[in-house]
Amino acid sequence: MIKLTFCLRRLPSLSREEFQRTWRDDHAPLVKAAAEHLGIKRYVQCHTDDHAVIMAGAAARGIDHGDGEDFDGVAELWFDDDFGSGEPTEEARKHAAILLEDEARFIDFARSRMFANSENVVIR
Repeated sequence: MIKLTFCLRRLPSLSREEFQRTWRDDHAPLVKAAAEHLGIKRYVQCHTDDHAVIMAGAAARGIDHGDGEDFDGVAELWFDDDFGSGEPTEEARKHAAILLEDEARFIDFARSRMFANSENVVIR
């Protein structure tokens, strides 16, 4: 499996709550509708939260939040190993365009990150 991870930051015009509500309530159903056409096998949204114990643990490790803004969420998408090996269908292109247009309503692309990765599961 190929895993794609997006570390997301919201547009400056949105609160974290507005961002997460839009992502969960509006965007998630679009991803679900696109899954079959885009080859998405699994999709998980991880919504960040300011938890005092976790923040203390980060500080103890010297983990700096840089500009004072943490990521607002992390999206994880799983695909089969042959992901991207063929020509996308018209339906795949259509759904990809829908997702990109919707993401532009709430994600600050310039301050977000994305990368492909493989998992090394240590505890299941």
